[in-house]
Amino acid sequence: MPETSKHTETKRGQGQAEGGAKPEAGESAQPAAGADEPLDGRVVTALHAAADKKAAGLLVLDLRAVASFTDYFVIASGTNVRQVQAVADEIVERVRKEHRSKPARVEGYSTAEWVLLDYGDFIVHVFEEKARRFYDLERLWRDAARVPLPAELEAAGPPAGGSLRREG
Repeated sequence: MPETSKHTETKRGQGQAEGGAKPEAGESAQPAAGADEPLDGRVVTALHAAADKKAAGLLVLDLRAVASFTDYFVIASGTNVRQVQAVADEIVERVRKEHRSKPARVEGYSTAEWVLLDYGDFIVHVFEEKARRFYDLERLWRDAARVPLPAELEAAGPPAGGSLRREG
């Protein structure tokens, strides 16, 4: 296992199975994707903030079983640059106020085609609709489990339609 993966898993407290024993060959040291664990409060806050700014296509992917660099992707869409920036601003502000947490990195804010907010344990992607279809993270990370949204946010779930690659 690469040193960075060991460090990340140990940092999260998930590097070893219960009792300190290492997992058997073929078993994952991380919880099964989609386990009945509650989402991190910051993820839930980010989802509510995005929904409050009328973001579409809210989606959470559980990457713990398929990646070591983060636990979750939160994906949302806006219809234009201004809405994408407003969604990103609201997420940053609410997570800062409610959890005293700031993103380690913010990418793409000025063009707002795809804004990335990196909180370490989770990464928020806010896309303009056309860019979301083009980059199609849901397809790229299809091995990641989809996390059910809190019931009050179900109406803002994944959009209908597909990738530009499939359109023709």
